[in-house]
Amino acid sequence: MLDRVLLNNARLPGYQGLHRVTVDEEGIIKTITPQEQNTRKPTKKRIIDIKGDWLSLGGIDLQINGGLGLAFPDLKPKYLEKLEQICSFLWQQGIDGFLPTIVTTSVAKIQRSLSVIAEFMTQQKDYQLTAKILGVHLEGPFLNYEKRGAHPAEYLLPLTLETVQQFLGNYSETVKIVTLAPELDSSSDAINYLRSLGITVSLGHSLATAQQARAAFKQGASMVTHAFNAMPSLHHRQPGLLGEAIINNNVYCGLIADGNHVCPTMIKILLKASNYERGIFLVSDALAPIGLADGVYPWDKREIEVSKGTAKLADGTLAGTTLPLLVGVKNLVEWRICSIESAIAMATESPRKAISLPGISMGRSANLLRWHWEEEKGELTWQRL
Repeated sequence: MLDRVLLNNARLPGYQGLHRVTVDEEGIIKTITPQEQNTRKPTKKRIIDIKGDWLSLGGIDLQINGGLGLAFPDLKPKYLEKLEQICSFLWQQGIDGFLPTIVTTSVAKIQRSLSVIAEFMTQQKDYQLTAKILGVHLEGPFLNYEKRGAHPAEYLLPLTLETVQQFLGNYSETVKIVTLAPELDSSSDAINYLRSLGITVSLGHSLATAQQARAAFKQGASMVTHAFNAMPSLHHRQPGLLGEAIINNNVYCGLIADGNHVCPTMIKILLKASNYERGIFLVSDALAPIGLADGVYPWDKREIEVSKGTAKLADGTLAGTTLPLLVGVKNLVEWRICSIESAIAMATESPRKAISLPGISMGRSANLLRWHWEEEKGELTWQRL
């Protein structure tokens, strides 16, 4: 965290032109003002010329399944230290905060993991220079069997008020997002109940029609899990869940920008139909081997093979990635899909908005990333300030 510093000639997502940013002794952003309004008053602060590079807060990853070999559904009390190591690793990858994602498994394992994370969250305020756990993303077990992907079928549950209450147990305050297939909620009780608890409902692993998705959004669902993946493709006569989400100004869509989950051309189509200020945020969907070398690793009762950042089951089913979130930002820019500002915002600003956190502004901790575009190399790089 920076303290007592003046940052000149910086570009910031959501701000027009060059700005100066002042940080006070507590490491808090004190002012953000247009560069042309600068005065020449003496300052005791250290001065850094950003030279037109971009500044942002660190990334927020709303869907990450593990790290350093530990899958979050396998959490046990003895792994608290490992969880701390994962938070430190993610900080080094430019991440300020994340939602450990627990995929479909037994109710007992879900509640055990929630218990460990809840305990860890009470301690993490004492940790510095580390990514913070912001809550939990439960991806399942209320998923459509036909679109379960790599989720084990034996642990899928019917979507009823009773089963939701059972799997949440006493940990509803720890859960931030629940991914579910809305077509399974015939009574509409489950979505309404989750929203009453302040939990964000994300639609995914679903065969929902546009009409079913529209009904779920009216009930309060406000997110889509990994757009394009585990849902019907966009079709000109059957727009489906994703089509309905794109035209809804109140819905955010997660996107994996690794080049394997979604073709870059389809990403470009999605971004042209949306905008980073409301519609799209990047997720890593990274699995437990993130931070480890390519190879074969255990995954629940099965194995996954990791090659060049892509993880697949033995039958070839795409299971996820092991690429950090900010790789997606680099990809979008280096593929010339969108502007640098838009790409940065999709990993730093949009995920914050999706879960009602403030973006870069006065009063925020100055955990800042500096992004530099090298035109000759066609390369985007970042570093923590």
